[in-house]
Amino acid sequence: MYRNQRVSVVVPAHNEETQIARVIDTMPDIVDMIVIVNDCSKDKTSEVIRSHPAYGSGRVTLLEHEVNQGVGGAIATGYKWARDNDYDVAVVMAGDGQMDPDDLPAILDPVVDGEADYTKGNRLVTGQAFDKIPKVRFFGNAALSLLTKIASGYWHVADSQTGYTAINRRALNAVNWDKMYKRYGQPNDLLVKLNVEEMRVVDVPIEPVYNVGEKSGIKIRKVVFTIGSLLVRLFFWRLKEKYVIRNFHPLVFFYLFGFFNIALSCILFVRFGLLWGARGQIPEITFLSWLFAFSVGFNSLFFAMWFDYSENKHLNPPLKHRERRSVLRDAA
Repeated sequence: MYRNQRVSVVVPAHNEETQIARVIDTMPDIVDMIVIVNDCSKDKTSEVIRSHPAYGSGRVTLLEHEVNQGVGGAIATGYKWARDNDYDVAVVMAGDGQMDPDDLPAILDPVVDGEADYTKGNRLVTGQAFDKIPKVRFFGNAALSLLTKIASGYWHVADSQTGYTAINRRALNAVNWDKMYKRYGQPNDLLVKLNVEEMRVVDVPIEPVYNVGEKSGIKIRKVVFTIGSLLVRLFFWRLKEKYVIRNFHPLVFFYLFGFFNIALSCILFVRFGLLWGARGQIPEITFLSWLFAFSVGFNSLFFAMWFDYSENKHLNPPLKHRERRSVLRDAA
């Protein structure tokens, strides 16, 4: 237990026979149960887990998927197990050893202290992040994080793709895990659903871990476009669910008016270019119409995002007493 809270760690695993034993061996004693979800591994992942002493002692629970569901599906399975077995906190740590166990108390503290319902590790704020994280991943992550801010309403989240997270019992019971996105967009999908359920989310600085023997199955170009299109759908779903169905807010009009005028300005810009090329002179009416539509659209979107930021500010609480707790842990 960690400060009188029962803690389970969900470990999604797919073809991790070389890494999974290390994940179990380095798991801190504060973890009550390690829930490993084997997502149809084709190697000896299950055999390695079953032969580990921790499995025989009852500290490891192995859940097996009959059909590959992706990392999001594996996490959802582990979350449902933690919820159904009344654990206070469920943490996610990857099966490839890329989560530093020393960061676990920092991830847990805001949830255990009641400051947040969900914490996310943030690898981008450490001084060595740019040097440690592969450049394509760094910039891809930064781009997706920016889109996730807009889609989710959590404007402070800076590392949307990290899987090192902790979630409390209240949030575990609030989300329908059977409808969770099952592939690499799971962290983005979950943030949107947590926002609609009015859950508090905070970022916790952690150290990025690479080159420990992990083998990534992520294809960056494909994932960026796949998750990007997912975020667009999630954005409009959140607007409908949160600001139309559950609690109406006029910011939806600003968003709609903004998108309409930006689309209109694009059409007018094309017309402006075609007329300019054909006549060799600036068509004033078309130019002024384009400028007006673009200005109104831009300002409408700006005000909509500002209203959205203000409406969700209470869901972005600052971390309290972090320095004091760090001193206490170092002294212990």
